[in-house]
Order: sequence, then C-alpha cells, then structure tokens
Amino acid sequence: MSTAVSAARSPRPMRRAHRAVTSGEDLAAIIGRCDVVRVGSCDAEGPFIVPMSFGFERGERDGRPAWTFWLHSAQEGRKVDAWRADPRVALELDVPSGVIRGDFACAYSFAYESVMASGVVAPVTDEAEKRHGLALIMAHMAPDQPVTFSDEAVRRVAVWRVDVEGESLTGKRRA
Repeated sequence: MSTAVSAARSPRPMRRAHRAVTSGEDLAAIIGRCDVVRVGSCDAEGPFIVPMSFGFERGERDGRPAWTFWLHSAQEGRKVDAWRADPRVALELDVPSGVIRGDFACAYSFAYESVMASGVVAPVTDEAEKRHGLALIMAHMAPDQPVTFSDEAVRRVAVWRVDVEGESLTGKRRA
C-alpha cells in the first residue's frame, strides 16, 4: 500500500526495556487476547480516542515484519472525517491482569500486557478486500462462528485497514 502520509518514525527506546515483548508470536498472542483496539486520532477539535472491534494479520512488507489491523465503521462521523484529513493513527491494546498489592500506596501497581502502535489508516473500497477484512474482524470477535455477509451489508459498511511497520508496534508485559 502506498500513501503520501507516513506513520511516525521508529519509537523511542522503551524506558523499562526489561518488560518489552519482542517476539512476533508473543505480540500476536497478546493482540489475540485483546477485545478492543483504541484508535487515537486528532482533528480540528483536538485529540480523541475511539474503542473499536478489530481483526488483524501479521506478515511482511519489503522483507520486514508488518501488521495490518482491520476496522469497520459507519460511512460518516468524526473519526471518518479525521482519518480522511490526516490518516496517521495511534493504536493501543491491552490485557489487564489485576492489581499488584504493595505495603504502601505508591507500591501498588497493575499487571498487564499491552501493545502500542502507530500507522496509517486507509479506506478499503475493493469488495473482496472488504470481505477479507470483515471476515478477520469476525474471526477475532466470534471465533468458530459461521460468517457470511450480504452484498448490501458489504456495500453499506466502511472497512478500514491500518498498516503498521514492525518497529512501530511495541509490546510490554508486567507480571
């Protein structure tokens, strides 16, 4: 996919590097356990975050690790307007694992696994590609369920893909 707008540069080094999750398999497992992706965008009204259902694929582009996140929405609205004006987005996914208790207030923390990424969101207009994205969303949301899409449903829904280069996706884990 080519676009005139590129995603953010490689992220700065993680402050707590010992918590980094770097294996592609581990990152995919964390993403697979997430129920929602939070998509951060910015428009004339300011920054905003939208929680969304999603599907994803892991692969390679130009010999480098790459991820594609699939989203669906209505054909209009704030996020659609924002993405058309500036398709750069930030993604956040997390799996909470509970409170870590401490001996005093500031010793309390939270156990989690998380993934953060930046990429470029693009509308999907090809019907076969829309069906592919919708099938991945449903496979993530409702695995083992039969999935069919009417032609009308495919025409009516907006499907989006967020392409993320490998170094723009980071994972972190606190046990």
